[in-house]
Amino acid sequence: MKIAVVGGTGLVGSQVVKVLRENGHEAVPHSRSTGLDLLDRKGLPEALAGADVVVNLTDSPTSDEASLTFFRTTMDNLLSAGASAGVGHAVALSIVGADLVPGLVYYRAKVLQEDLLKAGPLPYSIVRASQFFEFMETVLSWTSGSETVRLPATRIQPVALADVAEAVAEVCAGEPLRGTRNIAGPEVFALDELGRITLAERNDQRSVVTDNDAGIYAVASSDALIAKSDAIIAKSTYRDWLARR
Repeated sequence: MKIAVVGGTGLVGSQVVKVLRENGHEAVPHSRSTGLDLLDRKGLPEALAGADVVVNLTDSPTSDEASLTFFRTTMDNLLSAGASAGVGHAVALSIVGADLVPGLVYYRAKVLQEDLLKAGPLPYSIVRASQFFEFMETVLSWTSGSETVRLPATRIQPVALADVAEAVAEVCAGEPLRGTRNIAGPEVFALDELGRITLAERNDQRSVVTDNDAGIYAVASSDALIAKSDAIIAKSTYRDWLARR
C-alpha cells in the first residue's frame, strides 16, 4: 500500500516510515521540510495523491491553548483533503487516558483531534500510546534543580517509542478499526520512582523529592494514565531500554 506519513520526518514518524518500508509498503514521509504545511494546506493535495492510507503524526508546537486551534485546523484540513483524494483509511496517534485528564490543555486538544477524526468522512483508526521512555529526560527537566528533582507520585505505564512505531505501522497496514487501540509498556511506575531509576542509571547524584504538585502530570488523578485491560502490552522494559542507551 501507499501510505502518506504526515509528520514522517519527526521522532515518531521516521520510525513508523522505517517499519512500514521494512514490511514492503510505500511509506512516504511528509512534513514542513518536504514542503507540506497542514495549517495552510500547502502541499497537501500532492502529499495525498494516490495514497491508500494517511497517518497523522504531527504535533502542536505548544501545549497551551494554541494547541486546540492547531489540532482542529490540521485535522480539518487533512480530512477534507483526504476525502478529495480518495484516501481509504486515516490513522492518528493519541495518548492513553487523554480524556481522563481534562486539567491538561494539551490532552483536551488531543481528544478534540480524536473527535474530529471520528466524526470525519474517512474510515479511521486511533492508536493511543502511554508516555514514551524517550520523554523521561524532558519530564525530569521540568522540575529539575542543581541538587534535586521534584516529581509527583503519579502512576504511569511508559512504553518504548519503537514499540509504538510497530503498533502504528500494524494499524496502518490493516483494515480501519473505526475505534481505538491502546498500547502501553509492561510495567507501572510511580513517576517519582521512575525518576530515581533514571538518575541512578545515569550516575546522576541528584535526589528525587516526591512533590504531588510538581510538573504537568500532577493533575492526573488515580490511574488515569494507566492502560486498561484491552491494551496491547509491549515487551520492552524501561531498565533494559535504559541499559541500551
